[in-house]
Amino acid sequence: MSRAPVELRVGGQTYRVVASAGEDELKRLAELVDGRLRELAGVGRAVSPQSLLLAAISLAHDLEEERARRVAAEAASREMLRSVLNRIDAALDALPEAEADGAPQPSPEL
Repeated sequence: MSRAPVELRVGGQTYRVVASAGEDELKRLAELVDGRLRELAGVGRAVSPQSLLLAAISLAHDLEEERARRVAAEAASREMLRSVLNRIDAALDALPEAEADGAPQPSPEL
């Protein structure tokens, strides 16, 4: 299925693109790139290919930082889960054999 071209404005230029993403998503991403470009190049200044490259590198850097944070959070979560499972295993190992097997315990004699 062929998609219709979408017009995007970035750095004062209009680009026609065709992509698998929807029009709204493409426009949102173009606004993100345009915003970063304005931060780096300054409002009202001419946009050069070097400015576009700098904006792309800046966004790629942000992406890499987010990936590193996610990987660290996943590792911390795995370690926490491993610790909890070890504590559960230790608690189960500490139960008397009959309780661990689920066998009913005799009532204490009065």
